[in-house]
Amino acid sequence: MAAENTSTAAFLTTEQSRQADKWLVAASVLMGTFLSVMDVSVVNVAMPHMMGSFGQDLLTITWVSTAYSIAEIIMITMTAFWSTLLGRKRLFLASMTVFIVGSILAGTSRTFGQMLFYRVLQGAGGGTLIPASQAIVREKFPPSEQAMAMAIYGMGVMLAPTLGPVIGGWLVDNWGWRWIFFVNVPFAVVGILMVSAFVQDPPYLKRGIERIDWIGIALLAVGLTALQIVLERGQEVDWFSSPAIVAGTASAVLALAVLMVWELTLEEPVINFRLLRDLRLSAGSGMGAVLGFALFGSTFLLPELTQEVLGYPAFRAGLVLLPRAVAIFLIMPIAGRLYNYASPRILVGFGMTLLAIAYWGLGHFTLGVGFWNFVPLLVETGVGVGCSTVILSTVSLSSMPPESMTEAAGLYTLVRRVSANIAYAVLATLVERHSQLHRAELVGNVNSLGTSFYQYESRANARLMSRGYNSVTWRKRDIAIVNGVLNRQSTMMAYNDVFTLLSWFFVFALPLILLLPKEGIPPEVVTPTE
Repeated sequence: MAAENTSTAAFLTTEQSRQADKWLVAASVLMGTFLSVMDVSVVNVAMPHMMGSFGQDLLTITWVSTAYSIAEIIMITMTAFWSTLLGRKRLFLASMTVFIVGSILAGTSRTFGQMLFYRVLQGAGGGTLIPASQAIVREKFPPSEQAMAMAIYGMGVMLAPTLGPVIGGWLVDNWGWRWIFFVNVPFAVVGILMVSAFVQDPPYLKRGIERIDWIGIALLAVGLTALQIVLERGQEVDWFSSPAIVAGTASAVLALAVLMVWELTLEEPVINFRLLRDLRLSAGSGMGAVLGFALFGSTFLLPELTQEVLGYPAFRAGLVLLPRAVAIFLIMPIAGRLYNYASPRILVGFGMTLLAIAYWGLGHFTLGVGFWNFVPLLVETGVGVGCSTVILSTVSLSSMPPESMTEAAGLYTLVRRVSANIAYAVLATLVERHSQLHRAELVGNVNSLGTSFYQYESRANARLMSRGYNSVTWRKRDIAIVNGVLNRQSTMMAYNDVFTLLSWFFVFALPLILLLPKEGIPPEVVTPTE
C-alpha cells in the first residue's frame, strides 16, 4: 500500500510539473508577442505629438508606422528560415533583444531619420515573435488542449491591437509620446528571462541550412516592401493616378509572383508554399483573412470615427474598444473548451453571424451616438471574434506535423497581416470617397428656400447674436457652422456605409465554413513536447 501511495504521489507530482511547465512556457513567449502586436497600433495615437517634435506633416509622419510594418511583415514570413538557421529558442531571444534595443532607441530619437531606422529595427525584432510563439504554444499542449492553447495565444494577439490605443493614449496624455516605447523594456526583459528558463527546442526541430536562398530573400523583401508601401500610401496620393503607386503595384505583383514560382522549385525555400496544399491550413487561413480584414479594419475605423467625427480625446477614443477586448478575453477560453465538443463549422458560423449582426448595428449610428451605445455592439463583436479566431487558428494548424509547425504558423500569420493591411487601405479609401459623395448629396439639399435649412439658420443666428456677434460676423460664422455640420454628417454616413459593407462581407463569407472539417483536431498528428 505504501509503495502504491508513493507511486501515485510521484505521478501527481510529475503531472503537476508538466501542467505548470506548459503554462510557464505560454506566459514566457506571449509576453514578447503581445508587445510586438501592440506596437502596431499604440503608435497611432502619438503621431500628432510626433509631428510637432520632428517638424513633419501628417503624410510624412505616418512613415513611423509604415517602417515598422514593412520590417515586421518580412520577418514574419522568414521566421521558419531563421528558426532553422539559428534554432527557435535562440531566434526568440535574439528577436526580443533586438526589439528592446529598437524600443529604447526609438524613445530617444532626436531626428526623423533616426526614428524611421529604429522603428525598422524594432519591427525586425518583433516580427518573428508572432509565429514562433504560436508554434511553441501549440507544440507544448496535448491534442485535447490544442484549442485552449490557441485561445491563450489569441488572447494576447487579439487584445494587443485593442489595448494599444488605450495604453498609448494614457501614456501620451500623462507622460509624453516617448514612453510608448520605453514601456516595452521592463516587460520584454521579463520575457527574455522567462524564455531562457522555460523554453527548449524540441528534438525534431530541423537545424542547419545547406544553401541559403538569397534570390528568394531578395524577391520577398522587394515584393512585401512594395506591397506595404502601396497599401499604406495609396490613399494619400489618390492611388493609381500616382506613377509611384503604379510602379509599386507592378513591382509587388511581379516580385511576389516570381517568388511563388521560384520557391516551389527549391528543397529549402524561404517560404514553404507547398504547405498550402493542406486543405485545413488553406481554408483556415482564407477565413482568417476575412476575420483579419474586418477586425483590424474596424480597429482602425472606430478610433478615427470617435476622434474625427465625435470629438473624443485620444484616451477616450481608445476606451471605446475596451468592451470588445474584455469580451474577447472572456470568450476565448470558453471557445477553446467548446472545440472538443462542437463542430468547428458551428462555432465559426455562430461567431461570423454575431459579427454580421454587430457590424450591421454599427452601420446605423447618428451623430447623437454616445459612448454607451457602442458597448453592447462591441461586446457582441468580441464574442464573435473570440469564437471564430480560436477555432480557425486551431483547425488551420491541426494537420501539420510538428517539424512544419513554425512554417505553417508563419504562413497563417502572414495571410492575416496582409489582409489587415489591405483592410486599412481599402476602408480608408471607402470612407474618403463616400464622404465626398454624401457631402455632394447634402449640399444639393441645402438652400435658403428649404424649410429645414431656414429653421436651422434662424436658430443658429439667434444663438450667435445672443453671444454678441454683429450682423457681418454672425453671417460668416453661420456659414462655417453649416459647413461643419455637413462635413460631420457626410463623414458619419460614410462610416455607416463601411460598417454595413463589413456586415455583408461576413454574410457572403459564411458559406466558406463548409470548407472546414466537421470534426476538430486529429489527435494522432500533433504530439506534445515533453
